[in-house]
Amino acid sequence: MLSEWSNRKQQFGVLHRVFLMRVVDLELLSADADTTRLVGQFATIFASVSFLFSLPMLLAIPVIVGGKGAELQAVAWTPEHFFIATTMVVAGLLAVLTWDSAFPDRRDVLVLAPLPVHTGTMFLAKIAALFAAPAVAVFALNVFSGLLWPVLFASHAGGFWHPFRAWPAYWMTMAAAGTFIFCLLLTLQGIAANLLPRQLFLKTSAFLQAGVLCVLLSVYFLEPSLESTAALSAPANQRLLDWLPAYWFLGMFQQLNGSMHPVFIQLAARAWIGLGASVGGAAAALLLAYFRMLPKIVEQPEIVPGGRSGQWSPNLRSPLRSAVFAFTLRTLLRSRQHRMILSVYLGIGLAILVGYLRGPFGPNGRAQTGFGVVVLVASTLMTILPVMALRVVSTIPISVRANWIFQVTQVRPASAYRRAVRVSWLILGVATIWLLVAASLLAVYPWRPVAEHLLVLLPLGMLIVEICLTGFHKISFACSYLPGKANIHVAFWGSLVLFIWVLNRAATIENRMLRHVVSATLMILLLAGLAAASHWLNEAIADPREELLFEEEYAPLLVTLKLN
Repeated sequence: MLSEWSNRKQQFGVLHRVFLMRVVDLELLSADADTTRLVGQFATIFASVSFLFSLPMLLAIPVIVGGKGAELQAVAWTPEHFFIATTMVVAGLLAVLTWDSAFPDRRDVLVLAPLPVHTGTMFLAKIAALFAAPAVAVFALNVFSGLLWPVLFASHAGGFWHPFRAWPAYWMTMAAAGTFIFCLLLTLQGIAANLLPRQLFLKTSAFLQAGVLCVLLSVYFLEPSLESTAALSAPANQRLLDWLPAYWFLGMFQQLNGSMHPVFIQLAARAWIGLGASVGGAAAALLLAYFRMLPKIVEQPEIVPGGRSGQWSPNLRSPLRSAVFAFTLRTLLRSRQHRMILSVYLGIGLAILVGYLRGPFGPNGRAQTGFGVVVLVASTLMTILPVMALRVVSTIPISVRANWIFQVTQVRPASAYRRAVRVSWLILGVATIWLLVAASLLAVYPWRPVAEHLLVLLPLGMLIVEICLTGFHKISFACSYLPGKANIHVAFWGSLVLFIWVLNRAATIENRMLRHVVSATLMILLLAGLAAASHWLNEAIADPREELLFEEEYAPLLVTLKLN
């Protein structure tokens, strides 16, 4: 009995480590890839965000020292709701990112089923690995703010030890909020997986995933501010509060903290009911997935061949460009993992776009006449983000084992393939989005300022493509993935600090220049010249002897023997 228990414990440890790294498909990684490096970069991002959130506590010290208990509790409701909502959206994003690894797949069944591994051991290892990622993210996101901000949140009613309830209340609420949203999405996925046939579920799963991501980000950015007694008790807001779980857990925190206000009684009850329902639904979905769907995974194929009628093949006057464009387009249409990464970028862009466009639209739903900075920022952002998303998603292969097809058929120099990649990015990332932006703006605003702005966006999109092509010596989706090489934590803060500020300044300058024909023409010519210069520079610095990359590697380290 003891030997069997030790064997199961060892199996659990091995399976847990394997499942924990399933966020990124292991078969797509490079030979010397280190997934812990990528996990460490994400943890650094969350921890640095938590440190940034803790800095305002220095400004809140005079309020804490000189304020009264009731005044402090009223001031604290806004940051309390902000931390809860942020924790929930991070846990939701982790649920979306681990969407494909939540339930067993065909490889798990075919590899582990013949082995002497108990189904319960595999189930527990999968559950532990599934909840490890959001647990680490929630902890890193609150590692600093969870130590400092409870000083402001502490209740000043009761005895001496009563204020110390804020720390456990804060962490219990954050854990409950993250668990609720994570289990809610697991329940949603489990219902779809158990009700739909497996082939149909695999087809609709990506669209469901993208929809959930857009809803999460849109609710987070557009959620109304109701952190006051009047707003929380107003009858007109009660139906809205029924659909905003962040306010439920704000009530839970007040209950655990000992600072309960009558307006939070019903919200706290909703939080406990929602938490229990989501955990129960996730448990039922996971149990059904493991003990009911395992035979279907083996018996039913994941891909059903379709008919060849109605297929369309692009013709770009060059067989190579047509082939690369068709490969890029079909990968984006068929690969769930690549669509998920695109959804992350486009979902963020959509949420920011809706937030910016709330300004030009009045209560009657009609747009104001004339262009504004917010419209310029929104349309420019939607021009830049798809190209950046294509650049990121193109580094992840569709199948590393199929790369040999490109290697044995490479009969042209690498520069020809780079030109084919440029054409595919220009069509998918610039032309398509440019037409959508043009149709959206022309339906609302006068045609003259829209036409001038569209003439600005076109060379801007070409310039972004040339910038993204710098150092890209690959075919899209045909090179192994090396996690951590992109230094996501550095790119995150660089984009957050510089990109948004530069975008706002550029939109302000463009708004002034579009008022005059001469200045608008000069701006368009300047952007076109920059795009042409970037294109020429990329072609000039390209080495004619360079080879295409099919296997990413870390930069070699120089090792000295110190013989001197």
